[in-house]
Amino acid sequence: MTTEQSLAYWQAAAADLTIEGRAFINGAYTAAESGETFTCNSPIDGRKLVDVASCDTADVDKTVALARQAFDEGSWANLAPAKRKAVLLRFADLIANHSEELALLETLDMGKPITDALSVDISGTLRAIRWTAEAIDKIYDEVAPTGSDELGLITRQAIGVVAAVVPWNFPLLMASWKIAPALAMGNSVILKPSEKSPLTAIRIAALAFEAGIPAGVFNVLPGFGHTVGQALAVHMDIDTLAFTGSTATAKRLLIAAGESNMKRVWSEAGGKSPNVVFADAPDLDEAAIAAAGAICFNQGEVCTAGSRLLVEDSIADDFIAKVRTAMAAWQPGNPLDPATNVGAIVDEAQLQRVMSYIDKGIEQGANKSVGGKRITAVAGGFYIEPTLFDGVQSAMAIAQEEIFGPVLSVIRFSDEADALRIANDSIFGLAAAVWTSDLSRAHRFARGLKAGSVWVNQYDGGDMTAPFGGFKQSGNGRDKSLHAFDKYSELKATWIKL
Repeated sequence: MTTEQSLAYWQAAAADLTIEGRAFINGAYTAAESGETFTCNSPIDGRKLVDVASCDTADVDKTVALARQAFDEGSWANLAPAKRKAVLLRFADLIANHSEELALLETLDMGKPITDALSVDISGTLRAIRWTAEAIDKIYDEVAPTGSDELGLITRQAIGVVAAVVPWNFPLLMASWKIAPALAMGNSVILKPSEKSPLTAIRIAALAFEAGIPAGVFNVLPGFGHTVGQALAVHMDIDTLAFTGSTATAKRLLIAAGESNMKRVWSEAGGKSPNVVFADAPDLDEAAIAAAGAICFNQGEVCTAGSRLLVEDSIADDFIAKVRTAMAAWQPGNPLDPATNVGAIVDEAQLQRVMSYIDKGIEQGANKSVGGKRITAVAGGFYIEPTLFDGVQSAMAIAQEEIFGPVLSVIRFSDEADALRIANDSIFGLAAAVWTSDLSRAHRFARGLKAGSVWVNQYDGGDMTAPFGGFKQSGNGRDKSLHAFDKYSELKATWIKL
């Protein structure tokens, strides 16, 4: 994969791109049963990309029945793990062969910079699928300790039909974290991409089928949350629903599961992650650069965005000045330009949401010292300057609510206890970072943070070997690592009298 192409190269590639908008069901692209579509527009310039199938309950019912049939017939579920691994590795190779096409779809559909789409989203997707595929034939079942006249077996079995509902900010990467372990375990999968960015999910369905995943085992149903998403949530023959998105939606899915068949619901929901900088941080310049990147990367549309910057009083003024300088390097531009590091907000509704929080910050008395304006990087597109608020109090809306945009709230603290209290003063608990040279403080503070991921003297560490998920209202269950397999399997105890 190369990231060295020019703006003209990517614009020409976009002009030549053929985009598929139909659902993928039982091994073939097909229109929605109703024939309904919705328009997919690019946030880069507002232009229409394609009409996308708008699936609903009829499509869900049909697809679940086919997925269940495929599971029961065992064409995938009964394959030896090593054979499923080989197919998933071929799937990854096909994604790699189409990496520029998929990166371009991601950028056109969601607005992220093309360089990030290639180097982060596509490469991360490949890593997720390959790592998961390689792991599946290395997970062993167990034999219980028994007397000589008994044999106790503890085995994992595929759970059945899995629905994966994924967000719009990292459409392909978040999908890969779910579909890879679900497929590797032998399940049938129905992927529901966000209506804001469905195009890469639709495209990889054909690649999965080409790789050898049988018809009915991997399906993609585009549509809206209140139609196809709701139908999946209440369906009586879906065994597991894996979700990444807002906390409000995650709660509704839990209710739907309780009112239907008690399907397992695993969610990675909202975040308001604290990035805590002590005066003894090993390198304040590095910490400031990281703080800027933690809120500006992917336009701040990141569940783990370091949206709360907690700074010790004694260094606050100087450190905030360093952060302002670092943020100056993050400026919105044409996402198809490889030099751009801040792209377009995903759509008009999200842009207005971000702007409303900027207004709230000003109304509630915070000091906006960087950015905060809508700009025209490309005519017809949705662009916001990265924004920094100083003088933020923990009770303010911009410090408590997930904005999902490039808006940084700086909160000052007096000592370690004060910092921990502020860091944990949130309904969320997805991620956090702490910067300090004190080894004992690093361990003590990390232990005290109520967050699923904690990074020390860096922001956004970890790889496929580390589990990812949240505490509190940031969700349950874990993506990535061997722990992800737990979400897509049942444990069975078999006790045999000899």
